[in-house]
Amino acid sequence: MSGRKQLKLGAFMRPASIHTGAWRYPGAYPDANFNFGHLKRFAQRLEAAKFDAFFMADHLALLNMPVEALKRSHTATSFEPFTLLSALAAVTDRIGLVATASTTFDAPFHIARRFASLDHISGGRAGWNIVTTSNPDAALNFGLDDHMDHGERYARAREFYDVVTGLWDSWADDAFVRDQDSGLYFDPARLHVLGHKGAHLSVRGPLHIARPVQGWPVIVQAGASEAGRQLAAETAEVVFAAHGHLEGGRAFYADVKGRMDALGRSRDDLKILPGAFVVVGETVEEARAKRAHLDSLVHEESAIASLSIALGHDASGFDPDGPLPDIPETNASKSGRERAIALARRENLTVRQLAQRLGGYAGLAFVGTPATIADEMEEWLETEGSDGFNVMFPYLPGGLDDFVDKVVPELQRRGLFRREYEGTTLRDSLGLKRPANRFFPEPAAPQA
Repeated sequence: MSGRKQLKLGAFMRPASIHTGAWRYPGAYPDANFNFGHLKRFAQRLEAAKFDAFFMADHLALLNMPVEALKRSHTATSFEPFTLLSALAAVTDRIGLVATASTTFDAPFHIARRFASLDHISGGRAGWNIVTTSNPDAALNFGLDDHMDHGERYARAREFYDVVTGLWDSWADDAFVRDQDSGLYFDPARLHVLGHKGAHLSVRGPLHIARPVQGWPVIVQAGASEAGRQLAAETAEVVFAAHGHLEGGRAFYADVKGRMDALGRSRDDLKILPGAFVVVGETVEEARAKRAHLDSLVHEESAIASLSIALGHDASGFDPDGPLPDIPETNASKSGRERAIALARRENLTVRQLAQRLGGYAGLAFVGTPATIADEMEEWLETEGSDGFNVMFPYLPGGLDDFVDKVVPELQRRGLFRREYEGTTLRDSLGLKRPANRFFPEPAAPQA
């Protein structure tokens, strides 16, 4: 392999395209989000292209928009992540399998058990995307009338991480003796009972699953607020970032990696992967025409609903041809709100224009030829804007096939992306070390 810095590439699958118009694009699979045969093909194509991971986002409620708008969204329904990724584990061998799981609406024992199981089933390819859940409607599905405050959600998430990783460390790696002659199945001295009692959680343990193949599944985090950045610096091994331009990416990269320095963590222990919407054409003009046609398929109702979600505020009453008014803070995602407001101010967009952009996809986009896309990705990598990307495909299967067949070979030709996997686990692919067991440390190496 080349001595150059290497891009890390995840595929952000929701489990299909994030773009609202994707299912209507000519040649697209309109049922891609809920058709296992299609999803199996996508995962196998990504693995053949040597992608690091298949990233499965999740929602705990219908998107908080009116049904009249939601009826136009192809992501209104999707598979439960662990069911889908466990099935994909059986038909793939090397690609990582990353699932979103909420620290606000689930229990640490459930999360620890599910991810440990997925890691064993997949042979060490699981990753946990830690989210606090910004959709206020999710609270209504879990017996709550109101969403937990933003700051409290992140405080709970930090403690939640400690509990889950502690449960993964319940067993020493050599705890299971399985000595048929003596009849000893496991060594009780190599079992730890967590006994956690904290401000938000009380969990006894131990986890009744052997320590995961990777020690811990890879820890992924996506928050961009102050609390989210600090949580990432303290805990994450992959950050799914969201920056629409290189300057913002560099600033975020420097901030989070700088926080790691202050905490005594190595910068190599975390990979920052912004989401990148990629549209490939034989010429730049052709790629732009594809993007324009795709955006034209977003219905106005969906556009306004998407704007409302981003702002955490009902935008249906705004003057569509006027500027975005001042928006009060809510309990919704602060980073998403700030990005939407910044985009409107930066490009002087009307409410209608902002809604149309958000209704399709308003974040970082590489729209061009394989060479121009590779140029942009290379610049982000070489100037510390990112360590790679979570690639978002504009429509399926065509957008995925274009990237795999045209962009990946160009990246490989430049020595920027692998031609073969480096090992068998997701940690091997990402170049991340296996975490030590906090309760059963490895014996010190003998002195020479």
